Amino acid sequence: MIGRLTGTLAAATPERVLIDVGGVGYEVAISLATFYELERAGAHGPIQLFVHTHVREEQLALYGFWSEREKELFERLIAVSGIGPRLAQVVLSGLPLDDLVAALAAGDVARLTRIPGVGKKTAERMVVELRDKVAALARELPAAAATPATATDDDLSAALVNLGYKPSVAQAAVTEARQQAPEAAFHELLRAALRRLSRA
Repeated sequence: MIGRLTGTLAAATPERVLIDVGGVGYEVAISLATFYELERAGAHGPIQLFVHTHVREEQLALYGFWSEREKELFERLIAVSGIGPRLAQVVLSGLPLDDLVAALAAGDVARLTRIPGVGKKTAERMVVELRDKVAALARELPAAAATPATATDDDLSAALVNLGYKPSVAQAAVTEARQQAPEAAFHELLRAALRRLSRA
């Protein structure tokens, strides 16, 4: 099993990256939380991702995380009945990590159901099965220096649509985020748009 990859970032989108490790390219699915950190780091020089190797029948997929904390929450999510790796990544992308942990700890089903693809029953199962287990994940993430990244409204809207939001809703959230912070980096605008959508 692959538990960690260190290499050069060859390509990146808000959903997956290609990491060159000694001439071998590993395609790794990521959440927006990890994408934010890659944007902040500027993707220059070696990067390291913690990896969950998911094996199902004859399929092998890699899921990458900037922090062990995010990887641990992912593995707890996929242990919940009805949540597979793809939905777990959507959940991690739907709310900032600290907000997600807080929502689970508080049993905030209403907020969890605002994440695309998460219905009331799924949110309730998440709370029942994870509420007592997320206390250890409540540590603060270490601060990271932000690195500006070019962002277009089309890129931001596309990232939100890929998470399941309707194009018109995504565009409205991006427009509002852009008005509030015209010069913000991609990850900052995307996070601001997601915060607005989670409160809608």
